[in-house]
Amino acid sequence: MGFFGDLKDDVVEFVRDPTDEQKILLTAALAIAVADRFLYFNDIPFVVRTTAAVGVGFIVMFLVSYLYTGQLVPPDGNVGDDEEPEEYVDELDP
Repeated sequence: MGFFGDLKDDVVEFVRDPTDEQKILLTAALAIAVADRFLYFNDIPFVVRTTAAVGVGFIVMFLVSYLYTGQLVPPDGNVGDDEEPEEYVDELDP
């Protein structure tokens, strides 16, 4: 289908049945936009405004993530494994 066909399918899936991660990121992006406009109308300098807006976005992202999942950090995939962790293998070392 190509790039645009895949992009269209992704957008349709996002609109019809978004995942929890997509909902969280959309909420954070909206919080950034709202914070940026609020600071813009209060004549805050550009660098301070954008930095503060991104900070608000991160705070909202963590808050909404906590509300969705009930924990701040997602669980590690191998928490229940009692086996030794796999040794690091350098793929570029022959």
